[in-house]
Amino acid sequence: MRIGVNVPNFGPGTDPGVLREWARTVEGLGYDLLMISDHVAITPDVAEQYPAPFYEPFTTLAWLAGITDRVRLGTTVLIVPYRHPLLIARMAANLNDLSGGRLVLGVGIGWARQEYEALGVPFTRRGAITDEYLDAVRAAWLDERDYRAGRIPIWVGGNSDAGIRRAVRVGDAWHPLRFGATWLPDRVDRLKIAADEQARPVPALTPRIMLRITDTPLDDHERLAGEGSLEQVVEDVDRLRLLDATDVLLDPFHGDPEETRHPEQAWRALEIVAAQGILRTERS
Repeated sequence: MRIGVNVPNFGPGTDPGVLREWARTVEGLGYDLLMISDHVAITPDVAEQYPAPFYEPFTTLAWLAGITDRVRLGTTVLIVPYRHPLLIARMAANLNDLSGGRLVLGVGIGWARQEYEALGVPFTRRGAITDEYLDAVRAAWLDERDYRAGRIPIWVGGNSDAGIRRAVRVGDAWHPLRFGATWLPDRVDRLKIAADEQARPVPALTPRIMLRITDTPLDDHERLAGEGSLEQVVEDVDRLRLLDATDVLLDPFHGDPEETRHPEQAWRALEIVAAQGILRTERS
């Protein structure tokens, strides 16, 4: 099982220098994957949680590819309806090619109604648009002569039943985001049922969990996976390994944009986790 990091590409403390240090820290500590999120129009609903500056993911990952050597690079998650599918296909294929095949394309339908309105995309049709666009992206990649996409894995985000069905239909992996410590096993069963219903293979499991280390243990029924004492965090990672997760993404952002002014606190948490010896050493 490979372990990666969700890096804040937004907020008052984020700038090119900080992003460079994030990349050096993640790769230097031996993590396998660096992922960033996606917003295009920083409307009030977005700004409340993820204020400007917000660095566009394709642009930022292309830049980070040039200052890293090994770590995979990805989106958690790209909001599919925000861009024409042929633009997504082209940008992803080019980025994958330029980075030496290191791209992971995490995708989702998004939640910011005002941002959808600003982009002129119907919010209530975002699920159907996502399905249509992902089919178009896959079709475009089949023309290797034009896109040179290689084998870009698509991780489908979404914790709902609709997200699970979408992951089975079009994804290489299901990428659930931030969930309770005891929530996932039942959903993995639903994933297998959905695969049986569609007569398709069960996609890989690639969850994104919180990373917040507390001084004392937290109650399992109230905490998020990846949150609690160091022992609880390590146990959560071990449980995900037992569920056959192929990748786990640690998210050290706790929700306050002011955290971006002090990234060294998150870097220290990542260093503590890496010191537990749970990062795999072989690379793919």
